[in-house]
Amino acid sequence: MKNGQNRPTRGNGLLEPLLARLRARQANLLIPSVLRQGSILDIGCGSYPYFLSNTYFKEKFALDRFHPKEKIIDINWYTFDLSVSPFLPFEEDFFSVVTLLAVIEHIDPEVLVNLLMDIHRTLRPGGVLILTTPAAWSDSLLHRMSRTKLVSKEEIDEHVYAYTLPLLGWYMGKAGFEMRKVKFGTFEIGLNLWSTAYK
Repeated sequence: MKNGQNRPTRGNGLLEPLLARLRARQANLLIPSVLRQGSILDIGCGSYPYFLSNTYFKEKFALDRFHPKEKIIDINWYTFDLSVSPFLPFEEDFFSVVTLLAVIEHIDPEVLVNLLMDIHRTLRPGGVLILTTPAAWSDSLLHRMSRTKLVSKEEIDEHVYAYTLPLLGWYMGKAGFEMRKVKFGTFEIGLNLWSTAYK
């Protein structure tokens, strides 16, 4: 990743490449192998789709408000700003998996409800939404780390909301996911949360 090439996030946080690898590893662990024969959508993938470049799927889609830095083979790219519209440009029952990795903390909570509802619409029956987000308690720590350039200041300064596991459950229910099909956990020694929600 010399000279910022193929950086997983904007900014120059020293730990960002490691954190991107840990997020990708966690997401890959949560994806059942049977779903990999379908399509995946990674929302908020950044200008370099690190996770999609490090996972196997029959068909891959990336969605971000930034254009890719370079053409990436085997990834269908959509430049799309969720702050303008939380409604995805895809048909119903299209994806086997949708991921939101370190994204929801950047989205206005009112927009997030509509986005999650639309993700539910675009998932196939039996498909899964996988998301990760920093734990609410880690917010002040992340801001301190950004000041010392351990993590990307540009990314951390754009955080608009922080989440707890019960709050993630509330959002999943509001979006139409049945609570018996929703699971939660933590990783990176509790600094980050993960959730899966099956349709």
